[in-house]
Amino acid sequence: METAVWRALAVFRALGLGYAVVVYVVRYDEYLHPLGGWLVLAGMTVWTLFTAAAYRRQSGRRWPILALDLAVAVIAVVSARFLDDPSRISEGAQTLPVVWAAAPVLAFAVKGGWAGGLGAAGGIAVADLLHRGALTAATLNNIVLLLLAGTVVGYVVALARRGEAALAQALAVEAATRERERLSRDIHDGVLQVLALVGRRGESAGGEAAEIGRLAAEQELALRALVTSAPDNASATEVDLRGLLASYASSSVTVSTPGTPVLVARARGREVAAAVGAALANVAVHAGPDARAWVLLEDEGAELVVSVRDDGVGMAPDRMTTAAAEGRLGLAGSIAGRLRDLGGAAAVTSSPGAGTEVELRLPRVAS
Repeated sequence: METAVWRALAVFRALGLGYAVVVYVVRYDEYLHPLGGWLVLAGMTVWTLFTAAAYRRQSGRRWPILALDLAVAVIAVVSARFLDDPSRISEGAQTLPVVWAAAPVLAFAVKGGWAGGLGAAGGIAVADLLHRGALTAATLNNIVLLLLAGTVVGYVVALARRGEAALAQALAVEAATRERERLSRDIHDGVLQVLALVGRRGESAGGEAAEIGRLAAEQELALRALVTSAPDNASATEVDLRGLLASYASSSVTVSTPGTPVLVARARGREVAAAVGAALANVAVHAGPDARAWVLLEDEGAELVVSVRDDGVGMAPDRMTTAAAEGRLGLAGSIAGRLRDLGGAAAVTSSPGAGTEVELRLPRVAS
């Protein structure tokens, strides 16, 4: 889209130059200094060729070149005041470049949106007033048309640019989804079935094979969650917290989330998921080999609550104080510290033989 718009602008400028030449050929003998008019048209021709080549490349569409483009147009408009007959100007004669002078207005609109187009239109409007020496009805009409053209073209181009970016993003997500679906079918027909078989055979065999079967079952659940989850959109500013927490599901960890998306800022979502991962790591190390864990996500509107509960051996009330004094800061640093940085808090409830519950509370958005 960007390339097509700049090419259209080059065509407009060339047609505007042609129109200016035709108008001047018809009326050049009415000018006080006809040779000066031809020199201005020659300069306009050179500048038209230069901008056609410059705007073709991304590096040529820089603000200094656009500012020079506007200055050239202003000079071409004002030049007629010194080359044309004053009586013709007072009677409403057109400026020497006529519509060619609108080209930099459109260039500014393409580059800087409606604000850029509006500013450039104001520059050409001042040049029109200097040429005419007074605000006439014809001059006012020209100024209004320039302002409208700069504003509308800038807005439409900005809208088209956003639409093109959204389309490219949607196509990328669609392509990623199709590839994920293809991989999911291949994995389901091979790896997942093998892992499920190993899990069942290991569980029935007992002994060390049971442990292998348990690990295989966990990997099956993790891989199944991976291939069924939506592809991550790295350019998105928000992420669904449900997907981040679902990756922790296994044969010993149950994850429960709301049925609707729980959107948070990407950085906040990753910090919460990391805190939950640290809590589950504590379960794996301290709760006992047969402990199970449950992760519950609750969306309370302005506040999010994540609970990590296990049915393990629990711990004494002073366990965290002792661990912190000994320099073991897993719960105090990795979990509570993350929540403090997010403007939230972590609370731990536990007693010997009754398991442990870690409750994470944080505002949905940073305060």
